[in-house]
Amino acid sequence: MRTPRDLSASDLEKALKGLGYEKTRQKGSHIRLTTNLDGEHHETIPNHDPIKIGTLSVILKSIANHHRMTVSELMEQLGL
Repeated sequence: MRTPRDLSASDLEKALKGLGYEKTRQKGSHIRLTTNLDGEHHETIPNHDPIKIGTLSVILKSIANHHRMTVSELMEQLGL
């Protein structure tokens, strides 16, 4: 599955709510999302529109690894 090229931080934040991620804080242009599903996990995302493709790829890999799934499975579950 191809990584989205036009995903904004707010769209990613909304999509990640399905995995239990909630905004825990924001400092400047960085948003910290946290989930307790499958153990505690924190992810910091830049508040950009769109998020750069390389940055988004790293974020998705980190989240997929935490939830023990592939990036394709994660993107399918998030509807990206």
